[in-house]
Amino acid sequence: MRTSSKMTNYRWVICAMLFFATTVNYLDRQVLSLTWPKFIGPEFGWTNDDYGNITAWFSILYAVCMLFAGKFVDWLDTKKGFLWAIGIWSVGACLHAFCGIATSGILAGEWWVNFAEAKEIISHLDNGAQIVSVSVILFIFARFVLALGEAGNFPAAIKATAEYFPKKDRAFSTSIFNSGATIGAMIAPACILYIAEMWGWEATFIIIGLLGFVWMAFWTFIYKKPDNNKGVNALELAYIQQDHQTDNGVEIAEDSTKLSFMQCFRFRQTWAFAFGKFMTDGVWWFYLFWMPKYLQTVFNIEGTAQVLPLTVLYTIVMISIYGGWLPSYFISKKKMNPYAGRMRAMLIFAFFPLLALFAQPLGGYSYWLPVVIIGIAAAAHQAWSANIFSTVGDMFPKTAIATITGIGGMAGGLGSFFIQKSAGMLFDHAGKTNIRFLGFEGEPSGYFVIFIFCAVAYLIGWIVMKALVPKYKPITGIS
Repeated sequence: MRTSSKMTNYRWVICAMLFFATTVNYLDRQVLSLTWPKFIGPEFGWTNDDYGNITAWFSILYAVCMLFAGKFVDWLDTKKGFLWAIGIWSVGACLHAFCGIATSGILAGEWWVNFAEAKEIISHLDNGAQIVSVSVILFIFARFVLALGEAGNFPAAIKATAEYFPKKDRAFSTSIFNSGATIGAMIAPACILYIAEMWGWEATFIIIGLLGFVWMAFWTFIYKKPDNNKGVNALELAYIQQDHQTDNGVEIAEDSTKLSFMQCFRFRQTWAFAFGKFMTDGVWWFYLFWMPKYLQTVFNIEGTAQVLPLTVLYTIVMISIYGGWLPSYFISKKKMNPYAGRMRAMLIFAFFPLLALFAQPLGGYSYWLPVVIIGIAAAAHQAWSANIFSTVGDMFPKTAIATITGIGGMAGGLGSFFIQKSAGMLFDHAGKTNIRFLGFEGEPSGYFVIFIFCAVAYLIGWIVMKALVPKYKPITGIS
């Protein structure tokens, strides 16, 4: 450990690594949503329901994997757990590219072909239903591998944040690394759509997937525990560990406190976190997975023409980085305890998604109005997300943080499963029957229904969380 009269700032190097990991995570996750409307869907004959099935299965598989990923990271520890996670999801990302070749192999016996030859073979097959069925199953398998690895990202990142930041800084540091989700979503349209236009949709999965292996090389040499890291001096270590013993006069659990997997479910704090994730994670994933199709269906904007509106949308989301500052203000300036400060901030953020109620009605004037509105609603989600993650570190010992994060992630994935599956079925049904809802008809009416749920989900989540855990109560004294 370095000795110096000036405090080092190595914790922000770790935060930067978490930011880049999350950016890669969301780049990998975005490839399918951007390429399916124009490239993959027409090639295999997918409907909204087919795509909805793929995203819904990804969500439920992610949910199941999250349930165990946190415990896995706690067992393996932060460094190795993160390496395993990003290695697996990078393999999964690359696997998507070979689904076309596998489809031609299964249906036509042509395995040893290139991407272009596989497309040609599939285009001459007669049984469209089989093409859809086989290709959907193959993409679900690739999404399963992706989900298996991606499930480890947030448990490992939240655990690393708890190891390198005191409680008062965790929401801010979480909002910084969590903004990688926004950056990934923001740069994805420009990268992915142009790569798909130039070299085919398969190249996008391979190129983006390989970025994860580059990150792994840096993580191997950069990450060490703070008290065993030569880049951290005594002053920074003291800053990191400032609330190791007490927090605002309340004794907190020591790092040696152990929670079994089943013990975690005994606490209202676990259920509060899980319900908040269940209600809101699916909203973010809906915006992430369906906005390209929304622009194509409602406004006839597709392919590279989507780059500008999607880039603007996710640029707006970047204001969410200030979501981590607001609870720090309440904690430092208003002398509120960490949980009370975060819940106050989350209540404020829960009102902004109500703007989504106006996205569809105002779209009749210009598509830029729903783009801006959804950007603000998505920014509110990311601010909410940074704070709800930080409540885990407020309440639980460090040895259980990844496990609790995994349980919450499971709940969020389950909530996303319902919204993705419902959206796909609703959009196809609305389009076929031309149903009417509050002045809209066909698929646009289906989007309006989903936007209504997205608008109110956060207030419902906050009310239930507050009812379950009305006051700051860290988990202590567990045998």
